[in-house]
Amino acid sequence: MNIPADLKYTKDHEWVKIEGDTAIIGITHFAQSELGDIVYVDVDTVDETIDKDEVFGSVEAVKTVSDLFMPLSGEVTEFNETLEDEPEKVNADPYGDGWMIKVAISDASQIDELLSPEAYKELIGG
Repeated sequence: MNIPADLKYTKDHEWVKIEGDTAIIGITHFAQSELGDIVYVDVDTVDETIDKDEVFGSVEAVKTVSDLFMPLSGEVTEFNETLEDEPEKVNADPYGDGWMIKVAISDASQIDELLSPEAYKELIGG
């Protein structure tokens, strides 16, 4: 299972890459493998401020739809528009081209509440 050491994780299977005051967010390799072939990514919260643990969008796979939860409070500043035409990038490269949103972090103390790679590995039984 691919769990990059330079990222933080949530119990809901989102990953977070911190770059200064910005968080780049997507779903983990484990999450995309559990969902199967992703056919649609729905994020209509750009320019909205979303609280930690609130839904910022959803991801649709062939057999299911799953909500996406904010790992950190902040304003959604960007959606990866490539996913509108190529949602399969989430399956092919969840930590790279398959990223979903960028967020202007409003409470940096919440970063400490995220899971380490080791804790996430334990969570998924890795």
